[in-house]
Amino acid sequence: MNSLADPASVNFSLTLQSTMVRESFSAVLTKNTVAVLVWLALSVVNGSMVSTFCRHSTFRQDPRYIMFIFMVINDAVQLTLVTGLYVVSYAFAKIQASACCPLILTAVLTTRATPLILAGMAVERYVSICFPLHHGHMCTVRWAVLLIGVILALSAVPPLTDLMVALVTEDGASFFREVIFCDQSQLFRARAIYYKNCAVDGIYFSSVALTLVYTYCRILLAARAAAADPTSVSRARNTVLLHGAQLLLCLLAFVVPSIQALLIQLFPQHSLEIRYINFLLVYIIPRFLSPMIYGVRDEKFRRYWLRDIACKVRLTVAPVASHKAW
Repeated sequence: MNSLADPASVNFSLTLQSTMVRESFSAVLTKNTVAVLVWLALSVVNGSMVSTFCRHSTFRQDPRYIMFIFMVINDAVQLTLVTGLYVVSYAFAKIQASACCPLILTAVLTTRATPLILAGMAVERYVSICFPLHHGHMCTVRWAVLLIGVILALSAVPPLTDLMVALVTEDGASFFREVIFCDQSQLFRARAIYYKNCAVDGIYFSSVALTLVYTYCRILLAARAAAADPTSVSRARNTVLLHGAQLLLCLLAFVVPSIQALLIQLFPQHSLEIRYINFLLVYIIPRFLSPMIYGVRDEKFRRYWLRDIACKVRLTVAPVASHKAW
């Protein structure tokens, strides 16, 4: 059974469960086509948002948008890895551990980075509302870049320690030559890793949840005191609420693997459908919501983003129209 400490596991191997029935070619083709098309659509959206951020200096000089675009890039990398692992699991049931290891390490890192990014964005909103006079020199571009570095470092510690424990408990040379299904639970099998990750995850999510609750309560108090612009306070309060909703979605990646294993034991004849639904709910939908919630919801970013898209559409359509006229 997958543990609570398997945030980046994508357990879609057709050989892990002896009770699995073989899927028809049409079913496999449909599932993989849908996964790739969703990835492609989200990649286009994420790419256009990154392009808008890079084209306009007003966003590059604002720590709020720097954190936002970091979240977009992080989610795009995670979605690419998860979708790739899903598709590869159908093409190759097992691959060499040396090829699987960097994919799993990066997938775990990006999964763990998302809640920390949400906490960082909530803190920035809290400072802007509760300490408006200090926001300019507290939340700077340098602060945002430093915070991103800290987030990446904290997110990298658990997967790197998993790798070190695996190398200590197993023969390093044979470990990388072993052919396995590319899954975190198959790559890192030591029970010590399980217990370590359970403790880390408890501290990790408790800290982020407390940060979101604290910032939300302080923003509410600021709204009651009416010391700031009511519209700005309302937006900040709603933003922190959205951070909380996203945190719950992130938590699914840690909880669902265990629930999925239980459901497969209860309904083995529907194991493939259960895995596919969990893949959509846990890895696809949260990655879809992030850019739409923050990019479309932000009036300033939305205005620039839609204008850039309109310009690109005109530049694409104009040559085609002139060629037809010619």
